[in-house]
Amino acid sequence: MSFRYPLQKIVDLKGSEKSMAEWEYAASLGELRKEEEHLEKLHDERSRLERALMSASDKPTPLTRLMETQRYIEVVDDRIRKQREGVRSAEVLVRKRQGHLTDKMVDEKVWLNARDRALERFRSERLAKEQNELDEIAIVRAAAARR
Repeated sequence: MSFRYPLQKIVDLKGSEKSMAEWEYAASLGELRKEEEHLEKLHDERSRLERALMSASDKPTPLTRLMETQRYIEVVDDRIRKQREGVRSAEVLVRKRQGHLTDKMVDEKVWLNARDRALERFRSERLAKEQNELDEIAIVRAAAARR
């Protein structure tokens, strides 16, 4: 007689839910990295523009050209502010998904522990039953030997 856990489908479901939460967490981490990389590119672009503005101001350059570069720096600054908001919201999503994953991991562990306890009960009951059968056989042999 083999062990068959009656709630195995629930254990399997909890494992699937945990796997789904892992995928969602990994996806949110990927999105956060993408947002951070985009923010870094914007900072690099701003630095490049500042250097270009500084080098242009050292040479004879039309004022309109300097003003255009300054306006473009302001546009990049605005994009940086918006990108920071994107990074913050991606961080919030990562924390939310991490909490969800933690909950699913705990939930799965609870069900796995319940299954393990049921398996241990099954094994101890089976061992007790086998021991009772062996004791009965020993009693019958001892009685037959006395005759």
